[in-house]
Amino acid sequence: MKKGLLFLGLLFSGSLAMANQCAFDLLGTDTRDYKDSEGNFVKQIIIPSSCTYFTINLRNVTKMHKTAMGHNVVIAKAKDVKAIALDGAIAGVGKDYLKPGDTRIVAASKMVGGGERTSVRFAVSKVKEGGYDFFCSFLGHERKMRGKLIVK
Repeated sequence: MKKGLLFLGLLFSGSLAMANQCAFDLLGTDTRDYKDSEGNFVKQIIIPSSCTYFTINLRNVTKMHKTAMGHNVVIAKAKDVKAIALDGAIAGVGKDYLKPGDTRIVAASKMVGGGERTSVRFAVSKVKEGGYDFFCSFLGHERKMRGKLIVK
């Protein structure tokens, strides 16, 4: 009986470890940076090639409303980030600073304010070839809140 419980415990803990490899937690700060849970700046996210889908979980750790210091996570080709951000500025906060129907965007989370959380999930196959970034589309944030997605 004890061996069976030990096996089940190992089986489930292994499943959780595998599931966590296909996700990454980010913090959005009031200094317009992405940080990890230990307070380190995040400028790249390594995605295991074994993942079919990958999720980025974002928590906005500011105390401000999303109209003052909102954060989101957008996935797109690095070469398109500036143009997406410019079009997003025109769209405004009501549309999460994203042009509706923008086909350059692989995936995007909603814009969240202080204390709120959101996630974005996308197929790894869409970014596998490289040259993709994650960024915040809030007006002017893409300059600092931006990093590379690397599939290994």
